[in-house]
Amino acid sequence: MSELFWSGEMQSRFHAASALIDLTPGLLKSLFHLDADEGLPMRELADHFGCDASYVTTIVDGLEERGFAERRPHPTDRRIKAIALTETGVEAKARALEMLYEPPAGIDALTATEQRQLRDLMRKVADADQVEPGTNPIARPPRRKAS
Repeated sequence: MSELFWSGEMQSRFHAASALIDLTPGLLKSLFHLDADEGLPMRELADHFGCDASYVTTIVDGLEERGFAERRPHPTDRRIKAIALTETGVEAKARALEMLYEPPAGIDALTATEQRQLRDLMRKVADADQVEPGTNPIARPPRRKAS
């Protein structure tokens, strides 16, 4: 599965989606973790990416410069800044996701029945692989292969 995303058509499409909305791939990845309704504390974004909070400041600065995100005061703790998408950011995120959600051309090699089976299996895998907030999924030990 990783090879499908990190190489070939999907990798090219990720870079094209970044260029479409004038963001670096790193900023686009950050954009995908934000929404407009509820601001995400900067510390949570740093924890999610497993990076230093100062780097998140750089990310947020880049998104703010383009008008895609804004810092908001936390509703219960004035010391915390939460990051939320602006209307422009919501629209940019939707355009990028539209490009990325288009199935890769290789899917056409499958019959309609196989495509439905693949969809259902991928949903099952995604549902079983939910990552706890504040954890770094890259730091998890490798899983054993099914026999």
